[in-house]
Amino acid sequence: MLPVVVVHGGAGHIPKERSEMCTSGVTAAARAGYIILKGGGSSMDAVVEAVTQMENNPAFNAGCGSVLNIKGDVEMDAIVMDGKTLACGSVSALRNIANPVQLARLVMDKTSHAYLTAEGANHFAQSMCVPEVPQESLITEYARMRWRKNVAPGANPVESQFKMGTVGAVAVDNEGNLACATSTGGILNKMEGRVGDTPCIGCGGYADNQVGAVSTTGHGESILKVTLARLILFHMEQGQSAEAASDLGLAYMKSRVGGQGGVVTVDPQGNWAARFSTGQMSWAAGQNDTLHYGLYAGENFTQSLDGPH
Repeated sequence: MLPVVVVHGGAGHIPKERSEMCTSGVTAAARAGYIILKGGGSSMDAVVEAVTQMENNPAFNAGCGSVLNIKGDVEMDAIVMDGKTLACGSVSALRNIANPVQLARLVMDKTSHAYLTAEGANHFAQSMCVPEVPQESLITEYARMRWRKNVAPGANPVESQFKMGTVGAVAVDNEGNLACATSTGGILNKMEGRVGDTPCIGCGGYADNQVGAVSTTGHGESILKVTLARLILFHMEQGQSAEAASDLGLAYMKSRVGGQGGVVTVDPQGNWAARFSTGQMSWAAGQNDTLHYGLYAGENFTQSLDGPH
């Protein structure tokens, strides 16, 4: 069963013309994470590499491709968590960093803190010699077009806040250690300084070797209110499977606060789930030299991870 990596490219409505990009993006990310695990790498290395690949892919709302806030700027958030020690690192409101997930890992590895934000996070990045990039390099024409459309008079910004999603990954390595990573550009036309669930421990992600690991996506304010990642792990502590616990957590979020979303979840034995209450969620998993992937509910396509791609 081990090792295993499961990734998501965001829950919500994925326009038909972008669904192929999203599917190829998550499968490439899962493949990259799995290669690390098969080579004896750690679950943390695997989830950071998988999420980095998606941050660099303009198909996703993270890194290059992030949605824009009300002022037309990028503000990105990320989290990583190590299930062995419960060490974690989070960053939020980043504007000039290409890979927020890598900075989140540096917060975990190189500071005594768990969470850095805005200018403080940027200063820390400079001290770690993380290069700043021009914000323009993170803004795609697609993101700019959607922003313009939503600031037009009479527009309903809520309608397209679910067009693209957060990215994330969970993994268990050969040593049985779990990890999670999540990264996002937030929601379209958000207020300046808005932070959602992604960088908040227990909301955007959580990993604990004794229980499991979860990475979430969806409506950030709803996920925050129910601490979705930790809620799912609570159900697993009560004896529920990764799949049943994920469904219970998502159902509670929908009934209690009217929120929709999706998750990837794994337990210490390598049992995994990719579940969502939205219309779609691009996801992929690598296990037993097999790649699994899907976009709509009930889908689970497979191909060999041995052959060429």
